[in-house]
Amino acid sequence: MRPIPRLHAITEARLLTDPDLGRKAAAIAAIGPGSALHLRDRGAAMPALAEAGRRLAALTRPAEGALVVNARADLARALGAQGVQLGEDDLPVAAARTVLGAGWVGRSVHSVEGARRAFDEGADYVILGSIYATATHPDRAPIGLAALELAAASGRPVIAIGGVTIERASECHQAGAYGVAAIRALWDAADPYAAARELLAPWGEAA
Repeated sequence: MRPIPRLHAITEARLLTDPDLGRKAAAIAAIGPGSALHLRDRGAAMPALAEAGRRLAALTRPAEGALVVNARADLARALGAQGVQLGEDDLPVAAARTVLGAGWVGRSVHSVEGARRAFDEGADYVILGSIYATATHPDRAPIGLAALELAAASGRPVIAIGGVTIERASECHQAGAYGVAAIRALWDAADPYAAARELLAPWGEAA
C-alpha cells in the first residue's frame, strides 16, 4: 500500500454541486500521490453521491492522487477508492476494512483520547480537529496545537483539520502533524493547485 497522503481536500455539499468542481479537483489532484480528495456529503442521496464520486475518481487517476470516501465503505469499494474516512459514530474500523478490502481506513476525531482510541481500534490515520477556529464548525471550540502535538507524539499519522491555512500549515508541521486537511483553503482558493503546493510545502512534498 502506498504512503498515506499528507494533503486531504475535504468536500462538502456546496462543492459537489459547484459547476467548477472538475477544474478545482483536477488542480488539487495534479499534486499527485501527496493529495487525497475526500467525497463527503452526508445529506446527499446515494445516486448523486456516487455520480460525484465517479467524477472525482476519474480526476484523481491520471495524476495518481487518491480518492477517499467518507462514511460509506461500500461506495468506496464500488468506486475503487483508496480509502474510507469514518466519523466517530460510524462503522468500527475492522468492519469498514472488511467491506473496503485493500485501502486506508481513517477516523475523524476531536480529541487526543479520540485519536488514541482510533489507533487502538486499528485506524491507519486520524484527522484531528478543529485545531483552530473554523467557519465550518463555528460552535466547536478549537482544541489547539498542544492537543495536536500530544496526539502526534504517538508516532502515528495525525492529519490536522479546522481553520488550517497556508500560513498555519507550518505550525501544524512543527507540532508533529503528518499532514493537513482543508476545505476553504483549497476549494475557495483562486489557484487551488498553488494552494495545494503551499499547504504541502512544510513537508517538502509538493510536486
